[in-house]
Amino acid sequence: QVHLVESGGGLVEPGGSLRLSCAASGSISSSHTLGWYRQTPGKERELVAKVSAGHDYVYGDSVKGRFTISRDKMRRNWYLQMNNLKPEDTAVYYCNAYASWLDRNYWGQGTQVTVSS
Repeated sequence: QVHLVESGGGLVEPGGSLRLSCAASGSISSSHTLGWYRQTPGKERELVAKVSAGHDYVYGDSVKGRFTISRDKMRRNWYLQMNNLKPEDTAVYYCNAYASWLDRNYWGQGTQVTVSS
């Protein structure tokens, strides 16, 4: 069992930056893919960024060049650095751990990011 908790969301002006954090507890391992997703009302959850156990990084097209995912050495915390934020980045952001061998996703509770003047 894996439990995830996000933090770091808030209100920021366009062009500003935020850093989101995810803290994991339970049976997180080096085999999990770690990531960030976001969701706005009426839309499906979409990939923002992820990093696999094999160190492959994938970013959503809309955030390439602006957002960066990173993780600590113990793989119990990972982060999303968001730069040059735009109003369309406004969403609830969820951290994610994916166990491919179980085809199971674990999700945090979500943290609101609002980009507005």
